Amino acid sequence: MLDGVGVTYRHLVHESTPTSEDSARVRGEPLEVGGKALVMKADGRFLLLVISAARRLESKRLKKALKARSLRFVSREELQELTGLVPGSVPPFGRPLLELDLLVDASVLEQERIAFNAGSMTESIIMATSDWRSVACPLEVLEVSSDPPSTPPEG
Repeated sequence: MLDGVGVTYRHLVHESTPTSEDSARVRGEPLEVGGKALVMKADGRFLLLVISAARRLESKRLKKALKARSLRFVSREELQELTGLVPGSVPPFGRPLLELDLLVDASVLEQERIAFNAGSMTESIIMATSDWRSVACPLEVLEVSSDPPSTPPEG
């Protein structure tokens, strides 16, 4: 898909990365650059929300922004049925790649680059955020994330 639209990107093959921190490490990129793709169900509507891997979703803010009565993450089984993918491997693209409405948190657009798993736990793409936005065409930009709570120093 990216080759078809002529954007520049880096494709990496690496060890399996079960966490965003693992992905950032093998990509050699800051955690903030990671685009975390979250598949959600809001009032019967399936959607894909992309937030910075360094941020935490504020579900109440998303629910309010969507004017939804109910909101939840999809189950592993629903994810498999909707996308054919496992948790952690979903790329940040909606239609036509995945039959999902695509929304993006402003935290992603603050970064010059976006890095994400490319349908696999062992493959990543790194590209300019502006190119990703022009290819992905998110339906809406939201502000629904926050910094995770800081952990007190051990000692």
